This record gives sequence, structure tokens and C-alpha cells, in this order.
Amino acid sequence: MSGPTGAHRSRFIGYAFALCAGFFWGTTGPLSTALYAEGAELTDVGFWRILLSTLGLAAYGLLRRDLYRVDGRGLIVVGLLGGLLVAVFELAFQFAIAGIGVAGAVALLYTAPVLVTFLARPLLGERITPARIVTAAVVMVGVALTVTGHVDPGAADTEGARGAGFAAGILGGLLAATSYSGSTLLARFAVPRYGAVKVLFLELAGGTAILGAFLPMTGHTPTPASTLAGWVYIVALGIGAVLAANFFFFAGVRRIDAAPASVAASIEPVVGAILALLLFDQRLTPLGWLGLAMVVGGVAGGYSREAADQAAAPPVPAGS
Repeated sequence: MSGPTGAHRSRFIGYAFALCAGFFWGTTGPLSTALYAEGAELTDVGFWRILLSTLGLAAYGLLRRDLYRVDGRGLIVVGLLGGLLVAVFELAFQFAIAGIGVAGAVALLYTAPVLVTFLARPLLGERITPARIVTAAVVMVGVALTVTGHVDPGAADTEGARGAGFAAGILGGLLAATSYSGSTLLARFAVPRYGAVKVLFLELAGGTAILGAFLPMTGHTPTPASTLAGWVYIVALGIGAVLAANFFFFAGVRRIDAAPASVAASIEPVVGAILALLLFDQRLTPLGWLGLAMVVGGVAGGYSREAADQAAAPPVPAGS
């Protein structure tokens, strides 16, 4: 029997890369929770992780000098607007993690595809199909079950959880999902023009600059980690959960379509929930696990349906 063909091997590797991306993204909540236990402020975590990511991409740019070539429009739209969206996301997501736990925060973040569905119609002219409405309903019900099914007996032991509170966690999760939706819509404009890596670099650099200016004005000047473990977690958040995750995803979509890559990367909330359970005893009720399954299944099913619809659509005539 002959071995797998080159196309099959490439597809397998593409899925493996996408799964790796989902795994690394899924470590964001547990690593952030570990940093809270080391005494880090909620406002510190996001700043240090995107600063480290920016420095990592800047070093990468020494090998790929075109990373630094960008026009004024790109600096304003991607660096400033995209950076603002990243800054809001980083702050809001940390409050969500601390306030409602890892699983609830990531589940709320997965309302972003729902928001994109409805915002893409007025902004990009995309259709709202019955399948998208069903996906939105499944995801929203799943999010509600996950958030209300969160059981975290150790939450009161951490300063971050005491300061954030459940209501702040919900608000933070919704704000994180909104800003992530904005980044997704912005990417549909910017990535074809500048490339995914350059867009990521500009957004991270802009977000770092904005947080670096904004946080001291509000009395929350970022403080470096005071322990070796704290720096290990920051490095893992910056290099692993940002850079490695994105580069794995980029490598995946070079081998398979974006829709199946996104389906594979949808293991993110499952990874986060399992790590939070094993490491911090952040438990979900049976309904909470059901809700998490609905979120993952709804998003993955939506991506799969989009891919099938695109494959079945008749080709657009040239020049139309």
C-alpha cells in the first residue's frame, strides 16, 4: 500500500498546526490565573504579554525587513485603531478571567463570531442567513449555560477575583468579545493589503503603546513581575499564547482553508476549561459543560457550514 499523498500529508499537517494554535490560545486563561496568584495586577498582565510579543515580532522583523514597511494609512488604521482594539481586549479579557473564571471568559469571547455575523451586514454587506441565525442562537444559549454553570471554590483566594467581581467579569467578557469582533472586521480590510504578520505586529505595537500611555494616567503603572515564576508565565503568555498560537494558525491556513482551520482551533475553550479544572479547581456543573460543548459545536459547525456553502456556490465570472 502506498503512503499518504503529498496533498493528504499537507492537509494533516495543516490540521495539526491549527490544533496547536487552539491549544496555545487555550493557555491564556490558566496562565493569567497563575499570574494573579503571583500577585500580578489585572492591568499588568495584558500589558506585559503584548509588550513581549511586540519585541518578539520586532526581532523577527530583523530577518524580514518588509515587516517595517507600511504606509501612513496602515499606521493609522491598523496601528492606531487596531492597537486600540487590542488594548481594550487585553484589559477586558483579564477582568473576565478573574471575575467569571477561565471557561466563562472564553465562552463569552466566542460570542465574537456572532457579533461579526450581524456587524458584517451593515459594514461589509454580507448576508445574514438562517444558518447563521441558528449558530448565533446555539452559541448564545451555550454561553449562558457556561457562565451560570461556573463553580470556582478558590476564586476568593486570589486578589484578582476579589477585585473584579462577577458583574465586572461579565462586562469584561462582553467588551473583550466586542473588541475582538472589531479586530476580525478590521483584519478583513487590512490583511489582504498588508499581510497577516504585519497586521499582527502593528496591532500589538499600537496596543502596547496605548496601554503604556493610558495605564500610568489612571494610576496603574505596569509593574514587572516580582518572581521568577511570574516571568515564566509572562513569557509563556507572550511567546506561546500570542506569537506561537498565531504563527501556528498562519501555518495551518497555508495548508488548509481558513474555515476548517478555525474549526480545529475551536478546541481553545476546551483546553482552557480542562487546564483550569486540573490546575485551579475551576469546575463547571453538568449544564456548564453542556453549554461549553454548545459554544464549541456552534462555532465549529458555523465555520463548517460556511465552507460548504462557499464550495457549493457557483464561480463568479471573471470581470464581474
